[in-house]
Formats: sequence, structure tokens, C-alpha cells
Amino acid sequence: MTPPRARTWGRRGCTPVVRVRGRASGRVSMAGMTCYKPGERSRLFYAVREYTGRKDQPKGFGWRDFRDLIVRARIQLGGPIVMVWDNVRLHLTRPLREFIEANAEWLSVVQLPTYAPDLNPTEGVWSLVKRDIGSLAAANLGEITRAVKRRLKKLQYRPHLIDGCLAGTGLVLGARPSESSEESVPPSGPLRV
Repeated sequence: MTPPRARTWGRRGCTPVVRVRGRASGRVSMAGMTCYKPGERSRLFYAVREYTGRKDQPKGFGWRDFRDLIVRARIQLGGPIVMVWDNVRLHLTRPLREFIEANAEWLSVVQLPTYAPDLNPTEGVWSLVKRDIGSLAAANLGEITRAVKRRLKKLQYRPHLIDGCLAGTGLVLGARPSESSEESVPPSGPLRV
């Protein structure tokens, strides 16, 4: 478990140091979707997985986890989804592509350029979560997991922060490229898993 870094204050000449126990014995992984639709509040769907180093545990998310997150979003949103994805290797796997092709009537995917975190609103969500846990001195991995889940839950009830993540990308919701000189986002749907 690599501790997050954050700024703090201390007496002049005394650098505050927080000791952390543990040796990379676990990790917390997050997957999420920021969902936007003109005229409606923004939504955040997420999943959190804790890896403690056991042999029977997966280290991160698999394609089935992403599929389940997409299906959960589809059920709750109740309409077609246009997903804008980055090029994470897991997003490009054959089973996930087959799932997308099998559900083409309600699911379409647009790929972002190879490395474009500045165009991805969900990166803003991760930044907000990491900023809050930066000064957390957790005694174990469970405390970090609880803090991450608590912050993500708070973000779900603050759609203005999710809107701010979209505004930070410079993308415009609902506009077509011919209507605006800026890049545009498809009219509705999640913006990344």
C-alpha cells in the first residue's frame, strides 16, 4: 500500500513525517462512470475493490466487472448509453468488445485518443477522491477503502461537482462539432468506465 502524498503545515524547521506500516500488502482499485444527460442531474456509478494480497483474490477489475457496471448503469438510467472510453488495455479485450457488439442497440462506444486524461471527466472524480484521502493516516487497508467509498458516496449526492469535472475537460454536452468550435460529447450517456 503506497500512501498518498499531501501538503500539511508544521513548525518552522520541523518537517512533519507520518510513519506508515505495511509493505505494499494491498491496494484499492476504483472503476467508475460519470453520466451526463441534458436537462437532468449528473450521475456517478462506481465500484471499489480491495486487494489484500491473498492468492484467491483478483488484483483489480476484470472485464466482467466492467460489464456489470455498464449493465447496472443501463438499468438505473433506463435508456441508451453512449460511452466515451480511454484506451485502457482491459477496455479493449475481446470478451468486452463482444459484449458491446451484442448490445449495440443500446450501447455505443467512442474511444478517446491513446493518452488523453484531460478529456476524461472521470479523471476529475478520481482527483477529488485522492485529494481528500491525501492527509489520511490509515492504520490498515480497510480504513482507506472506507474513506474512498465514503468520498465517492458524497460525490454521488453533489452533481455540481460531477458537472465541474465535465467543465474541466472543456467538452460541451449536447453540442455538435458544426455548432461549436470546441470538441463535443455525444448527447447523452456515461463518459468512461
